[in-house]
Parts: sequence; C-alpha cells; structure tokens
Amino acid sequence: MSNQPAPPPPRATADSGNAQDAAAAASGESPGNPKGSHLVVYVALAGNLAIAVAKFIAAGISGSSAMLSEGVHSLVDTVNEVLLLYGLRRAAQPPTPTHPFGYGRELYFWSFIVALLVFAMGAGVSLYEGIVHLRNPEPAKSHLLAYIVLGVSIVFEGISWVVALREFRSKKRRMGYFQAFRQSKDPSTFIVLLEDSAALIGLLMALLGVAGAQLLDMP
Repeated sequence: MSNQPAPPPPRATADSGNAQDAAAAASGESPGNPKGSHLVVYVALAGNLAIAVAKFIAAGISGSSAMLSEGVHSLVDTVNEVLLLYGLRRAAQPPTPTHPFGYGRELYFWSFIVALLVFAMGAGVSLYEGIVHLRNPEPAKSHLLAYIVLGVSIVFEGISWVVALREFRSKKRRMGYFQAFRQSKDPSTFIVLLEDSAALIGLLMALLGVAGAQLLDMP
C-alpha cells in the first residue's frame, strides 16, 4: 500500500469561475463585470430616490393623494434597488465548506423577489389608482406641477436607462437582445433595464394623459 498523501480536493472557486467565464465567452456574452453591475443599480437607486422626493414634494404642495401614491410607488422602486444591491453583495461572498461553489445563485433569488415586488406593488398599485380615478375623477390642481414632476422623472429614469443599456450591450456582445435576456449571468442589469423601460413608457403615457386632460378640459 502506498503511503503517499491523498491529492488535495479540486478548488471549486477558480474552476467554477473559469468554467462560467468560458461558457459565457462561448455563448457570445462577455464575462460579468461586478463593478458595472453595481454602477447600474446605484444609478437606478439614486434616480428612483430623486423621483420619490420630487413626487412627495409635489404631493405636499398640491395636496394630491394620487401624487402621494406615486411617491410611495417610487419609494418601493428604491427598495427594489436596495434588494438588488444586497443580492449582489451576497453573491460575491467567497466559498465556504457548506457552500463550496460560492453564493452566486443568491443573486437570482433576490432578482426574483424584486420581480415579485415590481409586479405586486408596481402593477397592483397602478391598477388600483386607475380604477379609483376612473370612478371618482377630480380636476387636476396644477398642470404645471404635473409637467415638472413628469419631466424630472423622465430625466432621471432616462439617465438610469442609458447606463443600464450600455452595460447590457457591453456584456451581450454577439448575442441578440432576447437571447441575452435568457442566457445572461447578470440578472441585476437587465432587471434594471426592463424596469426603467417600463417606467419610461408609463411616464410618456402619463404625460400624454395630462396633456390630453388639459386640452380637452377633462379631469
């Protein structure tokens, strides 16, 4: 019987990291850039927080319950970005004996939680507000204030959208957008991109609604 010591166990960290990078390169996606992902989420966090502050100020000036609800909506979006940052931090933890391959998949869990919050709080609150305002319409108290808040929101959401789009494009490389969404190893970036895209569409629809209500003299 040989008395030679047993070979050391394989290092899961380096091997799994190299395997993921190789798989990403083979599929056309560049390896993940944690700094880029953090930048995207930080910009989205700052933008949503600024929008929430603007809406709360407008609600305080006008006394509008709808604007107050919108402020709460933007505050929920801010919490979503905090959860994404927490997920990025958890995913970056080094491997442990109980998790020899690291914590990378936790980012997918927290991204799923954010998606649930966006659907439940975002879509749910918007649907509720729409039904309430259709059943109990009231004239706008200040069109100018509404235009200012919408303009500020579009600017901040637009900045966040551009940053997320640039980061997403730098990672997808040769892949198409739909394929990149399905195969991306960085869900935080495209979650922010989709969230900002939906927000911009909603803001443009709100802008058209305010302009139409003003032109037609309808509440």
